[in-house]
Amino acid sequence: MPNQRTAESLKTVPRLEVRGVSKRFAEMQALSNVDFRLGRNEIVGVIGDNGAGKSTLIKLVCGYHRPDEGEILFDGEPVKKLTVEGARRLGVEAVYQERALADLQTLWRNIFIGRELHNRFGFLRVGEMRRETARLMGESMGFTSTAVSPESFVKTFSGGEKQGIAIVRALYFDAEIVILDEPAVGLSVKETDKLLEFVRSIKAAGKSAILIDHNIFHVYEVADRVVVLDRGKVAGRFRPKDRTVGELTEIMREIAETGKTSVADDSSWDTAETADGGS
Repeated sequence: MPNQRTAESLKTVPRLEVRGVSKRFAEMQALSNVDFRLGRNEIVGVIGDNGAGKSTLIKLVCGYHRPDEGEILFDGEPVKKLTVEGARRLGVEAVYQERALADLQTLWRNIFIGRELHNRFGFLRVGEMRRETARLMGESMGFTSTAVSPESFVKTFSGGEKQGIAIVRALYFDAEIVILDEPAVGLSVKETDKLLEFVRSIKAAGKSAILIDHNIFHVYEVADRVVVLDRGKVAGRFRPKDRTVGELTEIMREIAETGKTSVADDSSWDTAETADGGS
């Protein structure tokens, strides 16, 4: 089992691996023989048009669906019949574009929603949760204004700040893999920049992330590797450090038109390369 293996031996093992996974919904083949890997302390961008299979892939990893074929491994160990709760116990946390936070609740309640701290009599430890939220505001969220407090309602925050709060919450509860589903949708350029800083903080914390997006420009800024999905299949794997954003844009255009690219993958996954940062 993973917890019986040494930290040293795990360095060369993917944090997450999807092997030969296929998934069909009625007549629609959502994924076909997909291989995907996420290293330790790595950010992998997954891009593709609507219907490419991005959402299905993350729902499999999060335990919402089960594959028809193939397997999902965490720390090199296959997990059968993965559930949402099981994925969470394995350190998977998903941040969805519109459902990350409760707008009509305060900041501290959003941080601890569903995971409230209780004393031995079952009463909420409200003071402790407020203090922890105040600490996170200063240390992780970058909120320094006295106009913002743990009692501030989430609806008063900007879109980028809301996504940042959701990321900080995931890391606070020891997420090992943070999945971000189209986090920049509807954000201004300034708010997107703020969001990408929060994404970088995931790697800075020694964790891993999957960034789902349509926009190659967002992914290019923060990803160690990029996986392109098209019509349920992996159409290419690339490293932004080896390609300009213009080159990747042309590759995306070719894939959208033909379903494949004439450019050879430059991101065959190597455990030795990605074990300490995905570089």
